[in-house]
Amino acid sequence: MAAALALAGIGLYLSFGHVAAFAFDRLHFASLGKGQLFAVGVDTGIMVMIAVDLLMAWLKRPIGWIRYPVWLLTAATVVLNAASAAPQGRGWRLLDYVAAGAHGVVPVLFIMVVEVGRDSIDRIVRPEQVERDSIPLIRWVLAPIATPRIYRRMRLYDVHSYPEMVRRDQDLIAYEVWLKRKHGGDLGKATEDELLPMTMAPHGYTVARALAMPDDQDRAAEDRAEEAERRRLEADTRRRLAETQAQAEALRADGQVETVRAQVQGATGQARAHAQAQVTAAERAARAEEEALETAVMAEAKARTAAAQTQEAAERKARADLDLEAAELEQRAAEKRREAAEADRIAAAETQAVETQTIAEARLAAAEANRSAAETLKGAAETRLAVAETNRLADEERAAQAAALAAVEQSNLDAAEAVRAAAEIRLAAAEIERAAVEAEDVAKLRPRERAVRKVARMILALADPDADAVWPADLPLADIQRELEVSSASTASEYRLEAGELIAAGYRP
Repeated sequence: MAAALALAGIGLYLSFGHVAAFAFDRLHFASLGKGQLFAVGVDTGIMVMIAVDLLMAWLKRPIGWIRYPVWLLTAATVVLNAASAAPQGRGWRLLDYVAAGAHGVVPVLFIMVVEVGRDSIDRIVRPEQVERDSIPLIRWVLAPIATPRIYRRMRLYDVHSYPEMVRRDQDLIAYEVWLKRKHGGDLGKATEDELLPMTMAPHGYTVARALAMPDDQDRAAEDRAEEAERRRLEADTRRRLAETQAQAEALRADGQVETVRAQVQGATGQARAHAQAQVTAAERAARAEEEALETAVMAEAKARTAAAQTQEAAERKARADLDLEAAELEQRAAEKRREAAEADRIAAAETQAVETQTIAEARLAAAEANRSAAETLKGAAETRLAVAETNRLADEERAAQAAALAAVEQSNLDAAEAVRAAAEIRLAAAEIERAAVEAEDVAKLRPRERAVRKVARMILALADPDADAVWPADLPLADIQRELEVSSASTASEYRLEAGELIAAGYRP
């Protein structure tokens, strides 16, 4: 590397001096400074392009055309350096030619060093590159006409081996000699196929390859015909397969359409039956509710009648109590009159002892009469008291009967209210069932899914709202068989099990 740099420096120095002097003396530049600038421009241009060429080769991105301007400028430098040694005012002598050649030696040597460096870089950064053999210099000297043709074919058809190229030429010459011998020295008698090696040699064909070309072309044509026939058969097979698949898809689609139509008709019929059943159940529940309401109204009227009768009995009882109190007062008054009469009798007997016996007897009779009247009044009072007591007991009995009747009417009213509440519950259940059926119709569920959801609603209807868990086993299998119209207890058990799983998953209608 140091020697190359030293050689480049020497070459630039010598070239600079020779070219600058030649530009000033022979090219008539205005001044020596301008001649020196011309020399610097030529040499600097060469160095710049050489540096770019080496850099791009090192980066594995070589620029192929940049070498040709380098060679051109180098040739110009060599010519200018050689011309600077030309004699002035006299003819050329041998020494002049030697001097001119000596002025061009250093630039040529510099370019050779650069080429060696570039090839070295290529071999370092691209070791996989195939090396190209060079044609020996002696052949250029001994065969100056045939050698350029060999070089041309090697470059055009990428033949890297010089011995291989020589062998090809030898084979071609030998074949031409054999062909002349075959046709008595007249190549005009040879067929076009026999002349193919000479015809195709400028295009890089070997003798064997040129002779095999007709057979290769025939085989290629046969292969193309076979390939076209194969593609035609494959296309026909694909077409038939596509038609068969299309027919199968059409039949499959028809079958699916029929299946879906049957499923839709079955689901529609079942949904219609469920809806009709729900409507009928709702109508029955409405009628039951109306009847329950009528029963409740009648019970309420009876209760009001019983209440009126109870109030009337209470009023009669109050009147009987008043009569009883009046009878007791009359009895006490009679007792006091009897006592007063007895006191009057005793007093009369004591004060009028002197009266006559007739007057005494009259008075005694009057007293007896008064006593009898008092006793009569007492008996009447007692009778009225007994009657009042009887009336009171009768009123109490009637009040008890009215209370019992009111209790019965209240029980009837409660029963009617319970019937009405049950009717409302059944109506709400029917509404829930109808909404669930409509939701199932919208969801397009299968019949089994509908049945499982109906069983789930039956289980939820039996469950206690305040309970933490729902027990599917509380729903009898007989109810499932009756509602879903299935005869198998195992099927009903499966429905109940699936309904329990659905409720555990969070289903609520």
